[in-house]
Amino acid sequence: MLDTGGAMVRVPESQRVRDALENAIVDGQYGPGERLDPAKLQEEFGCSRTPVREALQGLERSGLVRIRPKQGTYVTELSIPELAERFELMAELEGMAARLASRRIEREPLAELRRALEECERHEAAGDADGYYYANALFHSIIYDSCGNGYLQQQAYDLRRILQPYRRLQLRAPDRMRRSLAEHHAIVEAISSGDTETAENTARDHVLVQVKEFSQLVRTWNRLREARVGQNQAQLQ
Repeated sequence: MLDTGGAMVRVPESQRVRDALENAIVDGQYGPGERLDPAKLQEEFGCSRTPVREALQGLERSGLVRIRPKQGTYVTELSIPELAERFELMAELEGMAARLASRRIEREPLAELRRALEECERHEAAGDADGYYYANALFHSIIYDSCGNGYLQQQAYDLRRILQPYRRLQLRAPDRMRRSLAEHHAIVEAISSGDTETAENTARDHVLVQVKEFSQLVRTWNRLREARVGQNQAQLQ
């Protein structure tokens, strides 16, 4: 994972656990309403109680789990229509942030945005979906941070935390990384040239295409969940 200066940064233990749990929840390894046992997670990840607790707290803030006092931690159940609604709102926030950034971005953040784009290129060329996921998150963060509107920035970050695991899953769809990279190039070109209308439209469409391709996401999600259920049933026999 890179910081905004391009230097390698070690992923904290709690982030490693959180990322793995995000994948597990989205992949269907933990179903909606299922209880997560912190003791078993400690054993699974070979870590102490604190990283697991911090990871679960982070997942609660993102809306993926719900911590019930004296009852435990449970996977949140979000319906497909609820996810589609959130993606549509995210598209509008992304578009607005890009439009404002095209007016307000300064020289160094623009250079950082180009470096993040280069990092996306490297991971796309290597077929590294996880690496692309982190570079993609940095890319969008720079745009949020450059929009000059603190309230919009916070709303974008809050909603992104909810949707990030599902956007991560979409990167596994055939050809999605390549197309995402092309969309990133268009966004950078519009922002760097100060073309506010194109910046807004390309950034909005970058997310809306994920809504349009939601059927593919649903099929991928359901296939992974069905495979997991089949594995569990086979183990019980």
